[in-house]
Amino acid sequence: MQDLLPRQKEIFRHIEDTIRGVLSSYGYQEIGLPVIEFTSLFSRLVGEATDIVEKEMYTFDDRNGESLTLRPEGTAGCVRMAQENGLIFNQVQRFWYAGPMFRHERPQKGRYRQFDQIGVECFGMAGPDIDAELLLMTYRMWQALGITDTVQLELNSLGSIAARSTYREVLVAYLETVRSDLDEDSQRRISTNPLRVLDSKVEKTRDLLADAPRMGDYLDDESSAHFDDLRRALDQRQIPYVVNPMIVRGLDYYNKTVFEWTTDSLGAQGTVCAGGRYDGLVEQVGGRSTPGVGFAMGLDRLAMMLDEKFESTAPADVYIASLGEIARTFSLMLAEDIRNTLDTCRIVVHCADGKLKSQMKKADTSGARVALIVGEDEIAGGEVTVKHLATGDQHTITVAELTEHLSKLLSKE
Repeated sequence: MQDLLPRQKEIFRHIEDTIRGVLSSYGYQEIGLPVIEFTSLFSRLVGEATDIVEKEMYTFDDRNGESLTLRPEGTAGCVRMAQENGLIFNQVQRFWYAGPMFRHERPQKGRYRQFDQIGVECFGMAGPDIDAELLLMTYRMWQALGITDTVQLELNSLGSIAARSTYREVLVAYLETVRSDLDEDSQRRISTNPLRVLDSKVEKTRDLLADAPRMGDYLDDESSAHFDDLRRALDQRQIPYVVNPMIVRGLDYYNKTVFEWTTDSLGAQGTVCAGGRYDGLVEQVGGRSTPGVGFAMGLDRLAMMLDEKFESTAPADVYIASLGEIARTFSLMLAEDIRNTLDTCRIVVHCADGKLKSQMKKADTSGARVALIVGEDEIAGGEVTVKHLATGDQHTITVAELTEHLSKLLSKE
């Protein structure tokens, strides 16, 4: 798990604010979800045979003996929330949420055991137009973040539940013929989650999969038309993409459209956003059949992509230095008076002893554009010394003139 230092947190906040603005422009509503859920929710919805449930969840018994789990992903909790609060049946919903997720994986660059995600979930819309909206919206997010040239959209269709089941049988039959040559994880997955074999990163296994049957050859007519309409919408907006038949996603609940936004700039952890349709998920929590689709994006990985070109904002506009105990108290009150009038002005007050030279060094370090110097002589005369830190120029003005003077000064720089 990682600590977020000030610069990293600033990048995270920039990403969140940028994405929040795009989501708002599409009419999506923010929700908040618990970090802890009953373990049975994830076992039932995510899938008993998935890597997440089998070996990655942080699960424990509480004082009442209930099995609880730190959420490893957000969709299951969102579906539960929407169903429990009557927000699904005969309704159309567009939700989004942000926060930490937890998985016990092998840590490496871009993959942490606590990681932050922004998730989007839509309910009540069965057509390809909502799938297209999600992809158009994420493309707009990449434009706003300035990373369009470094991400690639990959698409696939898993078909209907019935078509997926038929394909599973065909795939298992093929995998059995090459079982002895597959890696150990893939051999195990033949009987538990064979579609996940297609997502293997083991080179030898990937070579064997070159001759495996393709899901696209077993799609039902309705799923094929759905996928064609989605691609047509993307083509109309000139959104580049590739069809990747190996994309299956690691969760059991997906059907029809699945997608990943990937990048080559992060090494092995190349997926920055992924999702798809889950039309049967609401029924698994006791609701009526309701179409659903969504995605999640990793803030940690997006922050890594932005790190080199991100320009941090200085934490202060004004730094107030003081000489003497009386001046120290006066500078605190002066800062409050300025904030009352200039509510967007960022002010750092030197709250300690120190020579003026030392305080000026701290003023430079703060990134402030202006330093105010307060001493007993200035207080007696009702004045403040204003120093321009970029040029070293300074002058004295009255306290009464200060806020108006700062307002003009800071608006020009």
